[in-house]
Order: sequence, then structure tokens, then C-alpha cells
Amino acid sequence: MYSPPPDPDTEQRMRAHHARAARALDVQTEPGGEFWGWAGRTLGTPARTTAGAPAWLRLVSAPEDKASGKLWDGALDAQRTFGDLDGHRPPLLGVYDAIDNATAYRAELSARVAEPVLSDDPVLQHDLQLPDSWWTGLAEVLEKVSAAGTERVAVRQQYMDRAIPEFLGIPAPTATWSTAHGDVHWANLTAPLQILDWEAWGSAPVGFDAAMLYAYTLLQPDTLARVRAAFPILGSPAGLAAEATVCAQLLQTVARGDNLNLEAPLRHWAEELRHR
Repeated sequence: MYSPPPDPDTEQRMRAHHARAARALDVQTEPGGEFWGWAGRTLGTPARTTAGAPAWLRLVSAPEDKASGKLWDGALDAQRTFGDLDGHRPPLLGVYDAIDNATAYRAELSARVAEPVLSDDPVLQHDLQLPDSWWTGLAEVLEKVSAAGTERVAVRQQYMDRAIPEFLGIPAPTATWSTAHGDVHWANLTAPLQILDWEAWGSAPVGFDAAMLYAYTLLQPDTLARVRAAFPILGSPAGLAAEATVCAQLLQTVARGDNLNLEAPLRHWAEELRHR
């Protein structure tokens, strides 16, 4: 979750279009609980349908000529492919599109998840005590996701070929590909288990979601051990390509000045991967 954008025009514009989308989708937004995305690109709030059902209304904006592709259509594609994933994914209830002044807007109305996310930060800041059933459920759901066919791409081979040598100093390992959520971290998970934010899903190296969760758990050794136990692909030859890709991605964010608290454990992980 981010603060409102520093540009007051962006803030006003997004709020106005969010209200317009609420009217178009016939829902009533509830006061408080605004959730802004990076640089004001998205705005989400709790809402209720005319029948009184709790919902979540999320508005995303982009320049009109860029309002397409993986990120733009992620939630809609996920609904068509996965539905509610046996109750572990909030279903999409409606979509509203608009264009104004060369900016495209998409509003996505989803069922509201009652449980709070397990962390306000993608990087886990404290150990979690989660039951074995939660870990088993997460592994099972991600296995179902991995078996789905898709033409969407979460990770490109060209990126691996460039980033892994740059940030890890080794050639990109040979990858086997499957389907991944693409952004499994602690701010996208709840207990009981729901997996949120399906914007970036698509094909990725096998084990990518497990490797991503591992990366965002590096500061908490006890929970990190649970991640390893739940996903035995971690540390195996089959998981090397996914782990190297995620480690390179996060080291790239460090180079840009983000996730600095992960720098030391990421560099230690990179050294392990080089030895493997």
C-alpha cells in the first residue's frame, strides 16, 4: 500500500473516475480504507453491492496507447482461467472501462476478502505462526495454477539471459516452464488462505512462486524454514532457474534503491546459487 500520489491533480482525477466507476457498476463505496498503488496508478476501496454484499472496487489507469496486455488484462484473464480457485481467489464480479483525455481507466469489482493480508509490506517483517493446513493449502493451490495452460508470460527468457549474468554472475540456468501467479508475497496472502492481485500471472520457470515467497521471507528464519519445507523444489536442480530469476529481480530492485533491507540476504542467496 502506498500513500496518495504527491500530484494533487492525479489524486483528484483518480478519485473522480473511481466514483464514476462505482456509479456505473451500481455499488456504494464505503468511507475510509483507501488503498493507493504506486504513483497513484491504482486506487481501491471497500464497497457494497445493491444486495448488500461486501465488494472491493479497484481502479487502474494507464495512457490510452498502453491500456492492453498482461498487466491490464490480468484480473479478467484470471477469472476466465481460474474462477475462484476453490474459494482461494476472490472472484471478479464486474468490469467497467472508460477513456478520458487520452487516459484509459479500468475498474474491477471483486468479492471482498474479509481477512486482512498477512503483512502490510511484501517483505515479511515478523515471523508468522501458520497451521500446517495453511501451508499445504498454499502448495496445492499453486500446483493447480502451475498446471493451467496460458499464452500469458510472467517471465521472459530474454530477461533471464540478461539479468542473471548481470546480478548473479552466472549464465541463466535452463528452465522448465509452467504457469505462475507471478507475485506471491506476504501482502498478497491471507489466513484463511486467499491469494490476491492476479495482475502479473503467466508462464515462468517452474518453482517461481515458491522462490518469490522465499525471497520476501529472507528476514525471518523460522518462517523461511516453513517455506522451504512446503516447497521442496527450493534448493533442487529443478528450482535453480526460478530461484536465480527471482534473486536477480530483487537484486535489480536493490540497485534501484528499493528493498535495501534485503540486500545482505539476497547477496548471500546469490552466492549459494553460484555454488549450485
